[in-house]
Amino acid sequence: MSTATPNASSDVLDFVVHKANGLKGLVDTGLQSLPRQYIQPPERRLHASQVISQESIPIIDVSNWDDPQLVESIFEAASKWGFFQIINHGIPQEILDHLQDAAHGFFGLPNEERKKFWKGKSPTDTAFLATSFTPLKEKVLEWKDYLSFRYIPGDEKSQTLWPSVCKDPVLDYMKRVEMVIKKLLELLLTKLNVREIDKEKEYALMGSLTINLNYYPHCPNPELVTGVGCHSDISSITVLLQDDIGGLYVRGIEEDSWIHIPPVNGALVINIGDVLQIMSNDQYKSIEHRVVANGSKNRVSVPIFVNPGPDALIGPLPEVLETGAAPRYKPILFSDYFSYFFSKGHDGKNSINYAKI
Repeated sequence: MSTATPNASSDVLDFVVHKANGLKGLVDTGLQSLPRQYIQPPERRLHASQVISQESIPIIDVSNWDDPQLVESIFEAASKWGFFQIINHGIPQEILDHLQDAAHGFFGLPNEERKKFWKGKSPTDTAFLATSFTPLKEKVLEWKDYLSFRYIPGDEKSQTLWPSVCKDPVLDYMKRVEMVIKKLLELLLTKLNVREIDKEKEYALMGSLTINLNYYPHCPNPELVTGVGCHSDISSITVLLQDDIGGLYVRGIEEDSWIHIPPVNGALVINIGDVLQIMSNDQYKSIEHRVVANGSKNRVSVPIFVNPGPDALIGPLPEVLETGAAPRYKPILFSDYFSYFFSKGHDGKNSINYAKI
């Protein structure tokens, strides 16, 4: 049964957010033109003149985690670009394909089935469906829905309540990717003179894992919207699986330039988050990025936000300050930083100022 497309801005917000239809529900009404609520001002759109086509981020082969050159390659990528792609990471292509199929499967469910998991109505607090970023606090909505899971190893009671169409592919992937996450963090911290990641450091680096199934439906005027606005992540690191459509851009070194991160089959995109920039006292860079919409295809992507535990105290690592460097950030509770980040719309790199001395 089709539903009439809402017109007024208040009607759009009510339909998409309060009535839990999401952007997918709006598009499914037969949307022919963009509601004003989604049209970005010109200065917040990505223009072709800003895109640098001849540059891209490093692609790193991690088939041998013990290779000394691998540490150097990751260190250089993390300190210069803040982004890199990894290949030959050991996660079978079949697992990655099933995960992307699961994302399309969930967003292909009837609207009433998806609604059951809307934030605040979901049968479990470890899985919820939402739209945009902070839709009640943003001036303009982002062109995205997402299904978010808080992954707690062994939490089978909660996981049985996850949507059946994507539960097993998500869990299969998370069990495989945990090792990759730990290896990456070990190598990144080796260059910060950290010899061992003990339980306290592990909690401060990866005490909370969130995996999102992002869905960007096709858009009648993709040049006027943003899939995700300019921001840096607040994670330690983020591990992203792209599909083959593309649309992720990272800020370049030159002023107001952007670099497209091309999809590489089987690769995972890794980016440094604010937490690791803070812990490294700016040796590693948490770089702004954004996502554009597509005019003809429905795009999915699957990020894992590798976050500290909520009670972790975040600040420059003692090992980093052993050289005599002055700390650039004050110690803060990650839960406070998290709350600040989600108290507003995406606003570039401004969140990290919250932690600066």
